[in-house]
Amino acid sequence: MINRRDFMMGTGAVAVIWLPGCASVNAVSALSAPDATKTPVAVAVAASFVKPAASLTLIGVPPIEQAIADRVAKYSDFRGKAFRGWHPNGRSMLVSYREKNTAQIWTLKQPMGELAALTDYAEPVRGASYERKAGKYVIFPRDAGGSEATQVFRMDLPSKTVTQLTDPNMRHEWEGFNRAEDRCLVLSTQLDKTAQGGTRKEVTTEVTLIDPLNPLSQSGIKLIASLPGGGWGDFDFSADDGTLVCQNYKSANESEINLISVADGKRTVLFAPVAGKPVSYSDAAFSHDGRGLFLTTDGDGEFKQLQYYDFATRQFTPLSADISWDVEGLRLSRDRTRLVFSVNEDGRFKLYLLDAVTRKRLPTPALPNGQVSPAGFSPDGKMLALNASSAQGPAETWTLEFATGKLTQWTKAFNNGLDTSGFKESQIVRYKSFDGLTVSALLVLPPDRFKGPRPVLIDIHGGPEGQTTAGFMGRENYLVNELGIALLLPNVRGSSGYGKTFIALDNGYKREDSVKDIGALLDWIATQPQLDAKRVAVEGGSYGGYMSLAVATTYSERIRCAIDEVGISNFVTFLEKTESYRRDLRRVEYGDERDPAMRKFLNEISPLTNAHKIKTPLMVVQGRNDPRVPWQEADQIVAAVSKNNVPVWYVTAENEGHGFAKKDNADYLFYMRIKFFEAYLLGA
Repeated sequence: MINRRDFMMGTGAVAVIWLPGCASVNAVSALSAPDATKTPVAVAVAASFVKPAASLTLIGVPPIEQAIADRVAKYSDFRGKAFRGWHPNGRSMLVSYREKNTAQIWTLKQPMGELAALTDYAEPVRGASYERKAGKYVIFPRDAGGSEATQVFRMDLPSKTVTQLTDPNMRHEWEGFNRAEDRCLVLSTQLDKTAQGGTRKEVTTEVTLIDPLNPLSQSGIKLIASLPGGGWGDFDFSADDGTLVCQNYKSANESEINLISVADGKRTVLFAPVAGKPVSYSDAAFSHDGRGLFLTTDGDGEFKQLQYYDFATRQFTPLSADISWDVEGLRLSRDRTRLVFSVNEDGRFKLYLLDAVTRKRLPTPALPNGQVSPAGFSPDGKMLALNASSAQGPAETWTLEFATGKLTQWTKAFNNGLDTSGFKESQIVRYKSFDGLTVSALLVLPPDRFKGPRPVLIDIHGGPEGQTTAGFMGRENYLVNELGIALLLPNVRGSSGYGKTFIALDNGYKREDSVKDIGALLDWIATQPQLDAKRVAVEGGSYGGYMSLAVATTYSERIRCAIDEVGISNFVTFLEKTESYRRDLRRVEYGDERDPAMRKFLNEISPLTNAHKIKTPLMVVQGRNDPRVPWQEADQIVAAVSKNNVPVWYVTAENEGHGFAKKDNADYLFYMRIKFFEAYLLGA
């Protein structure tokens, strides 16, 4: 906990005092606000700085010149337009798009037509679905301030009257409509607000059917089952709405498939890993005749295959055995006769079509360039909506007509007048780690006009089961194209996409092996003539934030600076304070802090314990409402590293959670990163 501590600013000229809980304290605002007692010259100087949003609290951060904001302006306003749902008429759709500060839901009645705003909130609304018979209302989930305490709402059309359907004292996930299309399935979990002192030893997930038109009536809510744990998802209804199939996620390597009776909540475990033989099952969905399930599983090898399971014979039939990569993104048409799935081939996605009746592969027609994901079949199953992005631009929506193979573009991304056609594609590079393991990374090099070895930014993904994939980099293009920084985005051990053995290589006592992967990457950088091993920065978010801190403690003399965004600084305090619905899932990955030996190990390897080894400038970023990595993780590492006589920049946002989702906050954070890199990375 930081308590009235002075922090030296990056310029070494000014100290700022921050009082815990005083959200209104804003260091830059206080420094740059015009004052009637100042001379005209002083006021002019103050006005040349960017005023941060009132939600931000800044400690040790120097004022950000308006010139920085002006330089990056064209790179800070890319806006994708992504498909979110079909209207029942099959001729119009819902689209996610950010016009102002947050992404909202819009309606689109024809290809390349005008968008019409449906929602307009200070908080993001990323998903929505029409009522599936006549489109008389829309269902959408939304939280507040990044808290993830999501609620579900109904918006009546055309009046736009909004009704909350869920209990505000719990967090909820909307799982869609039943097959009769008159009820919504909602998963609800208790909130304990651990970071604020709450506690809950046992977590349950309530599976509930809600009548969206009469949620408060006696027949409007039916509790189907109360399930143990917080890893439930991927629900699908049988044709008669009498049975649910779902996943019980235990870890990245282990999960079950369950059947649940809607009438009485009776649960049957259909598939489960055998002790000592981890298996993952996901995406289970009933076939058109109800005689089997489509699902993905890695039970037959390293990667998740598409399989068909026959209830009568209890036999699996592999449907993608010829593909040695993970199958994901499984979707069925509403009549269950057509199936689409995507395959993650080394961070790039490829789509496949299947006749779901004969279970035979169909030819894949021409698709848009870049990363293409299946977004939703039209109600009649004759078209498939696609979201496509690339290195040259954010998400755009297309449709594919199956009968003709015709592609139609429905939306065009907003690129703020910037010509993005020259934005570089990433390339895959591979290197050997300390134990001979091959690790891959995406590398993006600056334009050829930048001569000599280039400074490097290593950006590590979260998860840790996440994966950096190819696609649009948004603001990061400024770092490459205008500052000449080379980006390296590694998929260290523990990342998904490279097989079930690879994803488990960082579990428990093997945690620091992933940090050593970055040490090996630093060695690799030193062998590359186009990269400057003497000018390297590291950053990451969530688990990537832990990795950034761990690299800063282990290899401090080999990096120039580090950025930790919503990262774990101490595994024990993190596990004790993360929201209870996530805690057991994280214990499988990191280790159980209640075990004395594991607790000792977790404390020993935590960046907080080793904070005295950080001898390079550090930036820390945190949302105050983060339920995953609570704000105490940031406070304690800032307090510790500030004793090392190195610059520490700290920014918190009162209206954000696990990352900055609001444009004004994200913009200011980017300006900070630019100034940070200019001060500590780009110099000789």
